[in-house]
Amino acid sequence: MVKYLGDYSTNPTYISNCEPVYEEFEGNFGDLSGIKSKDDLPEVAKIYLNRIEEIVKVPIKFIGTGPDREDMIIC
Repeated sequence: MVKYLGDYSTNPTYISNCEPVYEEFEGNFGDLSGIKSKDDLPEVAKIYLNRIEEIVKVPIKFIGTGPDREDMIIC
C-alpha cells in the first residue's frame, strides 16, 4: 500500500525509511511553444498536471511552455 506523507523531514532515519513512488504516463507532450492556455495543452499534459495537483494538493499557477520568460501559461 502506498502512503503519501504530508510531513517532509531532513532527518536521515526518517528519509531512510522512505521509498520513492514512480508513476508512468502514456504519450508525449510534444512542442508546447506558443500555447497560452491550459485548455489548449495536449490531453496527456493535462492528465499529468492534474495528477501533480492531486498529489501535492496545491493548484498549479504557472506552466512553462518554453525556454523564454514569456513562454508561460498563467492559470
